[in-house]
Amino acid sequence: MRAEIGNLDRFFGEIKLTPESADDLWHLEHLITIRSLLFATTLRSVETASDKIRPDKQEKKPVRLGIRVEQVEFSEYATRLRIFGSIESGVDIGSHHTINLEPGYQVSVIRTWHKVDLERIERASKAGREEISILAIEEGEASLFQLRSYGPKEIFSIVKGSGKGADCDTRDEFYRLILDNLASLEGPLVIAGPGFIKEDLAQRYRRRFEDRKPPLVLETRRAGAGAVQEGIGLGAIDKLIGDMQLTSEIKTMDELLKRIAKDEPCAYGHHEVLKAIEYGATETVMLVDLLLREKKYTSLLEKAEQIGSDVVILSSRFEPGERLMALGGVSALLRYAI
Repeated sequence: MRAEIGNLDRFFGEIKLTPESADDLWHLEHLITIRSLLFATTLRSVETASDKIRPDKQEKKPVRLGIRVEQVEFSEYATRLRIFGSIESGVDIGSHHTINLEPGYQVSVIRTWHKVDLERIERASKAGREEISILAIEEGEASLFQLRSYGPKEIFSIVKGSGKGADCDTRDEFYRLILDNLASLEGPLVIAGPGFIKEDLAQRYRRRFEDRKPPLVLETRRAGAGAVQEGIGLGAIDKLIGDMQLTSEIKTMDELLKRIAKDEPCAYGHHEVLKAIEYGATETVMLVDLLLREKKYTSLLEKAEQIGSDVVILSSRFEPGERLMALGGVSALLRYAI
């Protein structure tokens, strides 16, 4: 993502943002908040003299609009961010308009920004362009995932066996199908899973694709999507792309669950976390990204930042975030029990 940050007065002001990938659009879903004022050049039907003669032939022309945001929806599969709101600047003030934001489309967003927002922008601006792929494999099944900022996205799955859903019957055919599907792969590959089958596939991969960088092989206890999460949690993927937000999400959530199990200092749920912040007891506050749209949670984050607590925003599309939602969507690791 490209970002131009203007002068912010007490964290209020304008930031110009240009997404360059689907990951950036996902970041923007959480940076363009409800009630933000957004400026963009967009197409809108503008009435001309000829339109009065032929009203069914109104032409859409590029116009610069300022929209008070009412709704933001990210479509992972369409690689598009839909922004809906009422026009406050430009033509047809008071009417509603929808902007379909795609990579390469610059917008200016005016709002009060939080520390976590600026950290998100910095992280998105520094993100590498290479896609990391993880092949999770076990006896009889293999699935390829590509890492996104919001979590792993499944690309394909292949099953070996005699059942109805099987794609092949023999191990050699199983390997061939996997390698055929990896032929168009770009960027680093990680092969992860339990047992020895991953090493066998890695050898075949190196022989077939001699001009490519050898895959990183990881031993995991879990298979499928679980192997991907375990590999990220081990920090092994960080060696390929440097600092990674998903690793932080897994580690902080694991620490929270460990503390809950051992009855060690932690809090979860809005009331308990807010109480811990007011006591100055919070070391790390964790929040699911969907709740950033609600005032009471952004207010809670402001209070946490004011007392110097670390803040980790978890993706609702990734397993740790799903677990946190089951605990109320917000939690905290505490310095001491209260």
